[in-house]
Amino acid sequence: MSDILQAVTDASFEADVIEASKTQPVMVDFWADWCRPCHMLTPTVEEIAREQAGKLKVVKLNVDENMNVAGKFSIRGIPTLLVFKGGQVADQIVGAQSKEQITKIIERHTS
Repeated sequence: MSDILQAVTDASFEADVIEASKTQPVMVDFWADWCRPCHMLTPTVEEIAREQAGKLKVVKLNVDENMNVAGKFSIRGIPTLLVFKGGQVADQIVGAQSKEQITKIIERHTS
């Protein structure tokens, strides 16, 4: 895990994502170690985290280790990116999308 992306867990999700999203949007990258598309998406997610620093918090959640949160938000396929705003899911991006597509969705919530 890189230094730019914080890992969240079932235990820390409420504070790190739900509460944090009340002051700025939070994008959660749902992933697993065995998921090749997840690993392919990681550099893009890190780049977005760096570029959006201060406007968007970006975290990662391993679905194999944190099944409660993944289940609660009906994560069926990974990678899935959820954007939280005001304590709620504001957007969902499923699959390894291009940086442009992800950025376009994020900008709806950060501008």
